[in-house]
Amino acid sequence: MSVTLINIFEVPAGDEDAFIAAWEKTRDYLMTLPAHIETALHQSLHDERFRFVNIAQWTSEEEFNAAIGSQGFRESASELRWPMSPALYQVVRTG
Repeated sequence: MSVTLINIFEVPAGDEDAFIAAWEKTRDYLMTLPAHIETALHQSLHDERFRFVNIAQWTSEEEFNAAIGSQGFRESASELRWPMSPALYQVVRTG
């Protein structure tokens, strides 16, 4: 069963371009991994504390953990300096 990563970022006003560039660098690496299914970055319509939310699908928790534990991930994510709160979720109900 696949898992969903939901990762919220605290990005102050004025840092949007630098954040997106750092996020894209990380995304580009993760997209090379077979366990990565898809990802989408969302931006708040208002000047909220959590201005960006990344939602990504992975084949499994184990594959996700292996990916973020890799040297390639550490290198590609080295510029993501903003506070973040990542967590994995599984679907329990659909509508």
